[in-house]
Amino acid sequence: MKKFFAASVATAVLALGVIPSSVPAYAQTDREKEELYRELEQFLAVYEKVKANYVDDVEDKQLMEGAIQGMLSSLDAHSGFLDRSDFENLQTQIDGEYGGLGLSVTMEEGAVKVIAPTADTPADRAGMKSGDYITHLDGNLIVGGTLDEAVQQMRGKPGSAIKLTVVRPGRDKAFDVMITRAIIDLKPVKWEVQDKIGLITISAFSEGTGKDVAEAVRNVQRAVPGGPLGYIVDLRSNPGGILQEAVAVSDVFLDDGEIVSERGRDKRQVPRWYAESMVPGDVTKGAPVIVLVDAGSASASEIVAGALQDHHRGLVMGERSFGKGSVQNVLPLTRETGLRLTIARYHLPSGRSVQEGGIKPDIPVPQLSDPDYQSRTKIRESDLRRHLINELKDDDKELEKDQSKEPRFQQTAEQLKASGVEDFQLYYAMQTLQRLGKNTMKMAKRQGPVAAARN
Repeated sequence: MKKFFAASVATAVLALGVIPSSVPAYAQTDREKEELYRELEQFLAVYEKVKANYVDDVEDKQLMEGAIQGMLSSLDAHSGFLDRSDFENLQTQIDGEYGGLGLSVTMEEGAVKVIAPTADTPADRAGMKSGDYITHLDGNLIVGGTLDEAVQQMRGKPGSAIKLTVVRPGRDKAFDVMITRAIIDLKPVKWEVQDKIGLITISAFSEGTGKDVAEAVRNVQRAVPGGPLGYIVDLRSNPGGILQEAVAVSDVFLDDGEIVSERGRDKRQVPRWYAESMVPGDVTKGAPVIVLVDAGSASASEIVAGALQDHHRGLVMGERSFGKGSVQNVLPLTRETGLRLTIARYHLPSGRSVQEGGIKPDIPVPQLSDPDYQSRTKIRESDLRRHLINELKDDDKELEKDQSKEPRFQQTAEQLKASGVEDFQLYYAMQTLQRLGKNTMKMAKRQGPVAAARN
């Protein structure tokens, strides 16, 4: 999602009960104009019959908002109408602070389904997993309700508790999880040094994330005399955020080349973002980089992972990412309402799109330290109803190839825990850097896609 609001205002006249005397410019032919008139007449006929015959009195506002929601929900999974509450929630998420549990959720067949918990939030610490279904909140059934209603119930006063009833694929019975709400103050960037390796965890792309990543790299350099062996950039369970911050984070590690481009309705207009536009030079000074992704890594996370992969600047490791390759803009309607509208697909430097297919890791590594790894359902863009189709038609049949049967991935979660490994993917990445050192980047060049010519 772009961080700026487009200066555009939409108006509706259908509530007046009249057909406009003129038609929009996009209805070019007489046939198109006639078809538009028929559709408007049909809408007004339905509107009038509901007003006259529904079992209860219905306010015009309710019908109008319902009509708008229906219009936008017919487009794609990420477009929608933002009422006052949605508008406020969106702004607080952009600012990086809000009250709640720390869950990214979607709606599937009337049930709330977890895309991923945000790292180091109440939901994450309570053990919520990607693929969990939430059926009840404080004992009240939410199946069949709306996603907005469920989200509103999960948010609340910091310090208050809420009981989630969870159905997890692979488990025989539903179970309850008690979570205490907290201010989700997304400090999007955390860093530490382990065994001379800089670990940089990015949990979201909110205001200032690029600046914080650059500072994290400098802090690692100051903490390791002679410089670190390399960096691990952890983008797992990062749902994305502001496009410009994804460009800035990529720019921390790149000193040349395209990072991402947008392709919308007008094929002649292709906005592009390049390295050196936001951060001068490669702040890491060419040190090896491993990028960790999983099924919860989406949107802005995929821009960063894909840009570093295409430029052979980072070795991508983990699981196939979420696959959200579209850009949303917020178009204000009033001071308190707006539209969240998909305006473009983004493309990586090689010209490929991650829509549906996601980022395929150079080295697939299952999260063996998760005891539910094999049975847990992973949610991706291609699972969402009305998801955008990848216009490049990536029909890769190897996207979900099971890597867990390889000899190096045979340990169980219990065995790993007994040996002190709490996070197998991170452990494997650190072992790779320690074993290969600077040669890690040779593997990235061998595995990564070759950048295509710009078009």
